[in-house]
Amino acid sequence: MSAALKDDGAARLAELSARVRHDLECLDYPAKPWVRKHHYDGAHVYDVAIIGGGQCGMATGFGLQREKVDNFIILDENPEGAEGPWMTYARMVTLRTPKYLTGPDLGVASLTFRAFWEAQYGEKAWDEVVKIPRQEWMRYLRWFRATLELPVRNEACVTLIEPVLPGLFRLHLAAAAPIMARKVVLATGIQGGGNWHMPDFISSALPKSLYAHTSGPIDYTRFIGKKIGILGGGASAFDNAQFALGMGIAEAHVFLRRKEMPRINPIRFMENAGFLRHFCDLDDAEKYRSMDFFLNHSQPPTNDTFMRASAYPGFHVHLGEPWEKVEEIPDGVRVTTPKGTHDYAFIVASTGLLTNVALRPELSAVAGDIAHWRDRFSPEDGKHNALIDDHPYLGTHFELLPREAEAAGRLHGLFAFNYSALVSLGLSAAALSGLKFAAPKLVAGITRQLFRDDVEEILTDFLAYAEEEFIH
Repeated sequence: MSAALKDDGAARLAELSARVRHDLECLDYPAKPWVRKHHYDGAHVYDVAIIGGGQCGMATGFGLQREKVDNFIILDENPEGAEGPWMTYARMVTLRTPKYLTGPDLGVASLTFRAFWEAQYGEKAWDEVVKIPRQEWMRYLRWFRATLELPVRNEACVTLIEPVLPGLFRLHLAAAAPIMARKVVLATGIQGGGNWHMPDFISSALPKSLYAHTSGPIDYTRFIGKKIGILGGGASAFDNAQFALGMGIAEAHVFLRRKEMPRINPIRFMENAGFLRHFCDLDDAEKYRSMDFFLNHSQPPTNDTFMRASAYPGFHVHLGEPWEKVEEIPDGVRVTTPKGTHDYAFIVASTGLLTNVALRPELSAVAGDIAHWRDRFSPEDGKHNALIDDHPYLGTHFELLPREAEAAGRLHGLFAFNYSALVSLGLSAAALSGLKFAAPKLVAGITRQLFRDDVEEILTDFLAYAEEEFIH
């Protein structure tokens, strides 16, 4: 792209930002902040602290802005520009979701990705887009943050959420003084309700220099001209295979336990059958049955990702060949399967994640208080799904609920707007396709609590209101 075209695109983006601000001004009713100020022992108390500055955290912040809740902060542990997965462990070329999706914009057309794209490249260029390029999505999110002037503090890692009083938390930070907040939103992405799963037979047998999880940093340039093995049949396995081959890896071998490639993606049905808005309206038995079906289907690679990987002569898929053992050898790793042995310079696990709040160090002070699905529901046929049972049982606005009634005060004001909401609220917090419906629901739950918590003072002021409007 020439410098002139680049400058022209930047100018049009600036114009779009101005249009966004004008649109928001047109929609700005009512226009005054309404939440009462709070302090604790002389310290400032934020009305809301949002942990996570990716797309869900920023959408939450934008929603609060529109509801005139301006005393909030967004905390992200990563440097500016590296929030979320898009510039770290996401290695797909394009997003998997349709290009016309909306979400963070909360219904403001000038804030959509389409408006962002057309402002720079024109309407015809939008027609030519098949799927949104991953790096362009991150550029959009950076523009979104800057345009809305969201209060994001980067390199702020929350190490502990400590309940102080009902509806008041102290957030301990790794490298700064604690902050106080009335409401805390865990906008911590796909791993925010648990942690990535690394099989024990790998981590116990190998030094960390010989293996990695697809969710972590991997320097594939170390293995240019060499062979790697990838365990798992989900979409991220093929994302990493095509990415590594593009970096110069000689061979990438993907191993699946299944005898056939995963082909069905239930998300596509859920996106077009009312599930995005109304999954939360199902009863517990219906939710359990639906999620049991969902979790038993690995998300397949997109056709374009598979074809991109297949174009490399070094791409290989091993069906019906689970790994039984791994061991270190002088030049890498030996993998044993039911069909033989394979030697690689490095191995990668695409083995998903485990959802369990006990795995989150920042929740250690309250993890024992949180209700799980196993505490609230048991299927009539007795066939439990442990993956479902480990999910937190959330309220209708993403609020964490207590296992026992006496713990309610310790959790009041704590919201799980991450992938752990899947069973209770469907494709919502960590799935871009559900963000359009999920963020307003979360924001309504936060503002409801802020109002109800102060209702006595608000009503006292209301009943004493005597400002004259009519003057004759």
